[in-house]
Amino acid sequence: MDMSLVRPNIARLTPYSCARNEYSGTKVNALLDANENPYNRPFNRYPDPLQRELKARIAEVKGVPAQNIFLGNGSDEAIDLCYRVFCQPGIDNVVAIEPTYGMYKVCADINGVDYRPVLLDDHFQISAGRLLERCDAHTKLIWICSPNNPTGNNINREEIVKVLDNFHGMVVVDEAYSDFSSKVPLRQEAAGRGNLIVLNTMSKAWGCAAIRLGMAFAEEPVIELFNKVKYPYNINLLTQQKALEMLADPFEMDKWVRTILLERGRLMQAFADLPQCERVFPTDANFFLARMKDAQASYDYLIGKGVIVRNRTRVSLCHNCLRITVGSKGENATLLAALRQQR
Repeated sequence: MDMSLVRPNIARLTPYSCARNEYSGTKVNALLDANENPYNRPFNRYPDPLQRELKARIAEVKGVPAQNIFLGNGSDEAIDLCYRVFCQPGIDNVVAIEPTYGMYKVCADINGVDYRPVLLDDHFQISAGRLLERCDAHTKLIWICSPNNPTGNNINREEIVKVLDNFHGMVVVDEAYSDFSSKVPLRQEAAGRGNLIVLNTMSKAWGCAAIRLGMAFAEEPVIELFNKVKYPYNINLLTQQKALEMLADPFEMDKWVRTILLERGRLMQAFADLPQCERVFPTDANFFLARMKDAQASYDYLIGKGVIVRNRTRVSLCHNCLRITVGSKGENATLLAALRQQR
């Protein structure tokens, strides 16, 4: 990684030193350093600030060395850290595909960073050339979500590689939905590419949205910067324990994914047959985008039936589109039954 990309104040930053960081490897007989209550174990103690045990298990499951893993309070923490580490407010800018996950822009606005969207083509694909044309000397990040949200499709890998090879800045590829795709994820290349950051999460395929655990995979200098800037104990003990419990049996996640993919095919076909649906777009995620004759009318009708979907009609390229998450068989049946009764 090129250290000139880092904000000068972050490069100079002396991070807060956690009590738990100072005795690593030492046999402990009494913990009297952190003003903790000595009772109510294990919850009286601060958790491991670097989540070493959890990262070791994630390294086994994801095929990425532990030193190349950052864990955040959801992927949103890693998204925010990208701005805080690399982008100087009021000076730097970022480029992103459009439409895509809304938090990239929200975090840009919070951090006072100019956000430059580049519209996807009619097939929801990128052109590396068009992304790079929007960059200038102050462009620090390019955001690519693949499979993309809300469109659902994988972004062309060859175009992503062209961006990586020709951009003097950090490329962030968000692979939150990659477990539902047949494509090989990019995360295993993150340790060897100085300008690549790959995001992942426990919220989707692992069914753990409530525990708020996100991941970033990158070269060690990037991980060190993230650890330098993050809050000291950003991943609580309960989250670490639940994640370890889930990661102990990855075959359960595989079973869920297979079931969701089977339901996805069935639901998409049934949705395409609805008279109020004009088109169902191909997807590589656990959701799909459908163009309706009147998305707002269908959305309002479903709300009245207690069925909640996402109305994306005001999003670029998604006019009259609903985004449908693949649920359980019962939930999907409820959705279809409601729409078949819509007049």
